[in-house]
Amino acid sequence: MADSEGFKFFAADYPDSPGVYLMKSARGRIIYVGKAKRLKRRLASYFQKSTGLTPKTRALVARVRAVDVLLTGTEKEALLLEEGLIKKHRPRYNVVLKDDKQYVLFRLDRQAEFPRLAITRKVVRDGSVYFGPFTSGAAAKTTWKLLGKVFPLRKCSDHVFRNRVRPCLYHHLHQCLGPCVLDVDRAMYMDMVRRVEMLLSGKSGELIVSLERRMAEAAAAMEYEGAAVLRDQIRAVRQTVEGQVAVCQDNRDRDVLGLAEVEGGLGLGLLFVRQGRLLDEKHFFWPGLALDEGPEVVRSFLMQFYGASRFIPPLIIVPHEIEDALVAEVLAERRGGPVRLAAPRTTQEKKLVGLARDVARQARARRDTISARLARALNLPAEPERIECVDASHLGGRDMRVGQVVFESGQRDRDASRLYAFPDLDGTGDDYAALAAWARRRVESGPPWPDLVLIDGGRGQLAAVERALSECVEDVCWELAAIAKGPSRRAGELEDVVFRPGRKNPMPLAPGSVELLFLQKVRDTAHRFVLGKQRSARKKTVLRSELTSLPGIGPKTARILWDRFESLDAMLAADPQEIRSLPGIGGKKAELIHAALQKMAASRR
Repeated sequence: MADSEGFKFFAADYPDSPGVYLMKSARGRIIYVGKAKRLKRRLASYFQKSTGLTPKTRALVARVRAVDVLLTGTEKEALLLEEGLIKKHRPRYNVVLKDDKQYVLFRLDRQAEFPRLAITRKVVRDGSVYFGPFTSGAAAKTTWKLLGKVFPLRKCSDHVFRNRVRPCLYHHLHQCLGPCVLDVDRAMYMDMVRRVEMLLSGKSGELIVSLERRMAEAAAAMEYEGAAVLRDQIRAVRQTVEGQVAVCQDNRDRDVLGLAEVEGGLGLGLLFVRQGRLLDEKHFFWPGLALDEGPEVVRSFLMQFYGASRFIPPLIIVPHEIEDALVAEVLAERRGGPVRLAAPRTTQEKKLVGLARDVARQARARRDTISARLARALNLPAEPERIECVDASHLGGRDMRVGQVVFESGQRDRDASRLYAFPDLDGTGDDYAALAAWARRRVESGPPWPDLVLIDGGRGQLAAVERALSECVEDVCWELAAIAKGPSRRAGELEDVVFRPGRKNPMPLAPGSVELLFLQKVRDTAHRFVLGKQRSARKKTVLRSELTSLPGIGPKTARILWDRFESLDAMLAADPQEIRSLPGIGGKKAELIHAALQKMAASRR
C-alpha cells in the first residue's frame, strides 16, 4: 500500500494481466494513460517509495486521486488501446503529438492505364507508389507544377478522366497529352512515367545521363523540337534535386530520430532520408520533460506519428534500442511490410542521429510561440495548443448557425472546422441561446478538447457558454475568453477587448499587441467561415429551386446535376454528351435538360 496525497494504492485491487490504466486528478480528469503487460506490477512501480522516479513521474503521482483499468486480451491490444486513448483525451502527463497532421506525398498510380502524378496526404495500399514526405505543402506544389510542365502526364482524377469529352486547359497549355479523349501512344506515355519515377526515386544521375544521350541523338538527327523537350526535362530534373544533400550511399529510405534536452523541455528531431538524400526535416517539443523520459517519448512518438495512412519507411533509426518489440510489429502491419527499429551502429548512422539531434535543439524556439504568449497574457494555466473559436450568426433571425474554427499551435486546422445548425432557434435571433446550445453539443461530440474556447462577443456571450458548461455532467475544464469590438465597433480596430470569466474588466492586452492581433485573426476567421457557409447554403437553395422549375428537372435530377457539377455555370456550359453520361439520364432526357439549361443561360444573358 502507498499513499499519494489522498490516493491509496492497494495491489490486491488490480489484476496482474495485460491492459491500460487511466490515472485521474481530483476533478476526475484523465491526466495519464499507460499500458502494461502486468497491470498490478506496473502500477506498484509508481507508488512504491523509490528515488528512481523521474521528475515528471513524481509530479504525476502527486496529482493522482484515482486509477481506472481497462483489461485487454494481449499486450499488443493494450498498446493499440493506449494510443487511441492518448489521442482522444490528450492527457497532461502523456507525450501527446500536437502536430500529427499528414504531410504531403506524391502518388503515382502505376496500376492505371495512363498513370498520373498527384499530391496527397494519405497512403492507400492500392499498388500506387509514394514519394516524400514534404513538410512544406507549398514546396511540394512548386515541384509538382515544375514536373507537370516538362512531363505532360494527365492531371485529372479517375472520375473526370472517364467522363471527359474534350481536352482540358492543361492540354492546351501543353502540360497534358490528353489521353482522356485523344489517341495517345501508351508506350511513349509509360516511358515518360518511368522518367518521373526515376527522378522521384532518387535516380536523378542515371536519368540525366539517359536524357542527355537521347538529346544528343535527337540533335544529331536534326529533330530539334524533340531535343528541346529533352533539354527542358534535364533542367527540371536538376532543379528538382537541387538542395537535396546525399547523406547515405546505400540509396535506402529511412527516417532518423534524435533527442535533445533544450531549455524548458525535450526536443525531438526527425529526418526524412529518401534514396540516400536528405529530403526534409521536422522538430517537435514537449515542455517539462528531460532526457530521462527519452524511451517513453520515442515509443509514444512512433505509435502516434506513424499512423496507417502515413508513409512508413522500412528502416527507422532511433537514438537507443526500443525494448518493446510490439511497436515494430504494429508499424509493420500498418506499412504492409517489414519495419526495423534500430539504434545507430555505423559511423554514418551516428552522424545522422547527431544531425537529428541538432534539429531537435531548434525546438527551443517554441518558447516564444503565440501559445506561450497567450498563456501569459490571459493568465492561463497552460499553453493553449488547441484553440476553438465560435461565432453565432443568423440572417434576419432565420438560419441560426454557430461556426467553429480550430487553431493548433498557432496554425488553422481547416479540416476541424464545423458548422452547427439549430432549427429550433429559427426566428429568435438569440445568439446567447445558440452559443449555449453549441456548448452542450460540443461536450456531446467528445475529445479532442480545446485548451481555450474563444467566443466572438462580450460578457453576455461568455456568460451564456459558461452557464451551459456548468450544467454539463462531464468535467471538461475548458478555459474561456470572449473578444468584443472596441469603442467604434469597426472591423480591424486595434482596441478590441478580451474578457475572461470571473473578471468584470477586460484583460490588459495592449492595442496592436501580438496577442490581441492573433485573437482578432482567429475571431475574424470564425466570422468569415460561418457567414460564408450561410450564404453558400442560401444561394444553393435558391439555385436548386430555380433549377427544379425547369422542364425535365425534378428534385432527384437536380441532386444528380449538383453532385456532378460544382456550380450552375458548369451546368450551363455542359454539352448533351456530358449530361447523358450521368447515371439515370438517357439520351432524350439529356437533350431535354440541355435545351432547358440553354434557355436559362440565354435568359441570364
